[in-house]
Amino acid sequence: MQAETALTFDIKPNQTPLAEADRLKAFESLGFGTLFSDHMAVIRWSSDKGWHSPEVTARAPFPIDPASSVLHYAQEIFEGMKAYRSADGRVVLFRPEENARRFNESARRMAMPELPEAAFLDAVEKLVRIDAKWIPEGEGSLYLRPFMFASETFLGVRPSKEYIFCVIASPVGPYFKGGAKPVKIWVSEHYTRAARGGTGAAKCGGNYAASLIAQAEAAENGCDQVVFLDAAEQRWVEELGGMNVFFVMEDGSIVTPPLGGTILPGITRKSLISLARDEGITVHEKPYSFEEWQADVASGKLREAFACGTAAVVAAIGTVKFSGGEFQIGGGETGPVTTRLRQALVSIQRGQSNDKHGWIRAISGI
Repeated sequence: MQAETALTFDIKPNQTPLAEADRLKAFESLGFGTLFSDHMAVIRWSSDKGWHSPEVTARAPFPIDPASSVLHYAQEIFEGMKAYRSADGRVVLFRPEENARRFNESARRMAMPELPEAAFLDAVEKLVRIDAKWIPEGEGSLYLRPFMFASETFLGVRPSKEYIFCVIASPVGPYFKGGAKPVKIWVSEHYTRAARGGTGAAKCGGNYAASLIAQAEAAENGCDQVVFLDAAEQRWVEELGGMNVFFVMEDGSIVTPPLGGTILPGITRKSLISLARDEGITVHEKPYSFEEWQADVASGKLREAFACGTAAVVAAIGTVKFSGGEFQIGGGETGPVTTRLRQALVSIQRGQSNDKHGWIRAISGI
C-alpha cells in the first residue's frame, strides 16, 4: 500500500445556504434522511495520484458518466454515524474511529482503496464544523453518511482505478415512526441477506439492495423490519435488514448472534456488549435458532428482545410475525434491560454521563 501524504482541505463555503427561517421550519417535522445540510466533504482517488483534491464545498450532484463503474459493478461502501449536542454544549461524535476502521474493512472486501483513518475523521469533523447549525436541539442529531464509490468510466470487470469519497449530513429525528415503542418484526423464510464468503460483514449498498424485497414483504405483513435467517440452513437468526439483534433471557444473560462474516459488526452492537458486561450481565455471542426463539418465548425463558444500530439506536422487539403465525415478547412492552442499556448508551452519546470508555470525541472550534 502506497504511503499517503497529509491532506489539506480546501474550504469553499456555500454561497447560497438554506435560509435560517426555512431550516428551523424544516426542523419542526424531522423525518430520517430527507433533509440535508448545506455542504459536503469530498476526496478523490486515482491509481496514479492516490488520495487527492480534498475539499469541503456546497452540497451538489456529482456528474456521473453512464459508464461509471459503480453503476454496473456496484463498487460502493458507506458508513452511518451521528453528531450530537452534548449536555454541556459541546458537539461530539460517538466512536468515530470505529467507523473509520470499519470503512476500511469494507473497502478491502470490495477491492477498493483504503482511506487513511486520519483523513476519514478530518473529513467528518470539517463537515460537522461548517454545518454545526444543522444539529437539532433536544433528541435530534445530525446523521453523517461517509461513502465511497467507483467513478472510473469503463465496462471491464475489474476494480476501478478511480474513486470518490464523500461525506454528507442529514438532521434527523427518530428512525421509527411513533418514537421508542416496540417494533414488529417479520421473519424472512424465503430470502437471505448474506452467505459465508460473501459481503455480509461489509457495509456495502448491495447488501441493503438485496434486503429490500424482504423488507417490502415485512411491510405487507404490517411489520416495521425484517429479520434474516442464515443462508445455509435457513435456521439461525442473523440480523435485521439494517440492525443487529439481542435476546434477554430469564436468568439475566443476553444472547446475540456471533460475527462470522455474514453479520455486520455493528458499532452500537459492540458498545452495548461492553455496557452490559459493565453491569455484570453475561453476554453470549452464540448461534440462536428461530426454533429456540419460539420455544423460549412460549416457555417464558426469553424475556426481552431488541435490535440496535446507529440510526435507530436501540429498539425493543414487541411482536414477531412469520408465515406460520406470530408471537409477542414481554407482553409487547419495552423491557427493563432494554430500557436500561438504551439509556446508558444514549447518556454517553449525549455527554450526560461519565464516558469511562473514552468513546466520545469532541469537535473543537464550534
